[in-house]
Amino acid sequence: MHLDLTDRVVVVTGAARGIGRTLADRFVAEGCRVVALDLAFEPDFPLDQVVCNVADPASVRAAVDEVVARHGTIDVLVNNAGINVEGTVAELQWDAWRRCMDVNLGGTFLMSQAVAPVMQAAGRGRIVNAASFAAIVPSVGSAAYAASKAAVVSFTRVLASELGPWGITVNAYAPGMVPTAMNGFATMPAEAQDRLLDTLSLRRWETSDDVADLLVFVASDASAYITGTLLDVSGGKLATQIPSRAHGR
Repeated sequence: MHLDLTDRVVVVTGAARGIGRTLADRFVAEGCRVVALDLAFEPDFPLDQVVCNVADPASVRAAVDEVVARHGTIDVLVNNAGINVEGTVAELQWDAWRRCMDVNLGGTFLMSQAVAPVMQAAGRGRIVNAASFAAIVPSVGSAAYAASKAAVVSFTRVLASELGPWGITVNAYAPGMVPTAMNGFATMPAEAQDRLLDTLSLRRWETSDDVADLLVFVASDASAYITGTLLDVSGGKLATQIPSRAHGR
């Protein structure tokens, strides 16, 4: 199957680093016109970019207007920008809770709301929202993060139906364990890493490219009848109670 994304205009939020940077680079490799959105960029960042705070309505509107001015339309929106806030419910501060919701859920809402009319005018489009495996099975101390990602999943389902009449699909994706600076998986002691890897049917760390492989498909015409769903790209995390048994552990 050839997934031809040549000349599609793709907006990726939170694209200055981490998974977002990999996603932006992959879409460039697929022949897309990519615009990276983030709070700030390094001076040598090589991609087309717009500074944007996804939690600020005015900033989002200005960024979307700028992308349309440069490229005429937006074919694909990847709502990747997100933050993690840790803490038990007893100790979590309201400002931290609100910040997590503002970025993870609010940013997805604002970007989708701003981009939807552009896609409706074109009669096509793809919106892809970053959820998390935490939206399926949350962890102790992750109330804010898990709640924000679970809300993204429900938001995705509603928006998929609202935009269906224009042929626009809206899906969410749930990565499992991609080592990043935010989670520090790869720098944990070996025993701690083993405990985490033992939860995976495919017993290896996920890579940003694993996520990018899925998103290229979801952004393509081949996914035209997939909408309103959460796509699990977690390597079979907790697919069974003790997947490590299959690996002889």
